[in-house]
Amino acid sequence: MDAKVRDVMTPGPIGVGYYQSIREAARTMRDWGVGAVLVVNDQCLYGLVTDRDLVVRAVAEAKRPDEPVGPLSSGDLIGVDVNADASEAARLMRENAVRRLPVIEDGQVAGMVSLGDLALQDDPASPLAEIGKVPVNV
Repeated sequence: MDAKVRDVMTPGPIGVGYYQSIREAARTMRDWGVGAVLVVNDQCLYGLVTDRDLVVRAVAEAKRPDEPVGPLSSGDLIGVDVNADASEAARLMRENAVRRLPVIEDGQVAGMVSLGDLALQDDPASPLAEIGKVPVNV
C-alpha cells in the first residue's frame, strides 16, 4: 500500500516574511538546515524560495543581501493534501517540474515534502535516499 504524504513529509515548515532580506532568508535556511523556505506576505502564503533561487536569482543578478527576498520566490505554488498518497505527490512533482511541495491540511501549510523524502520512503537504499540521510554541511 502506498504511504500517505503525512508519513513522508517534513512537518513544521519554515517561513520568512516577504520583506525580510535575502541575507535573513539565507541564514534561516542555514540555521534550520533546509534548502527552501516559504515566503509569507500579509499572513498569506506568497511563494517558496530555495537555496538555488538565492544563487540564480540573487547572486547571479547582483542583488544586494539587504534587498527583500519576496521577489525572488516562486509563486503559483502547487500543494498536496496531507492525506494524499505519496505517489500523488511524486506525480505532481513530475508534472510541474518541482522538487518540493507544500503539504496542506485544513487549508494551512502543515509541512513540506521533497523529492528526497519520497526517495527515502520508496527505496531507503537508493542513492538519492542515501544522500538525504547525510547531515547538512553548514
